[in-house]
Amino acid sequence: MYIAYSAIQGQDDLNQQHSNLHHPNHEQLIRYYAYVETCTKYSKEIAAIQKYLPGWTPTFR
Repeated sequence: MYIAYSAIQGQDDLNQQHSNLHHPNHEQLIRYYAYVETCTKYSKEIAAIQKYLPGWTPTFR
């Protein structure tokens, strides 16, 4: 997840986030942003799956 997240962020944003790593919800926030970006990237594939499985969504872990 970190790789997907860091690929969409600028280096300055990434440096600022490294300084905030001690925040307890930081990892979950990174995982959420990576989930959203991944769903956006694969929205066509998700739509194709939903034709056969209405209401299906990728799980957020």
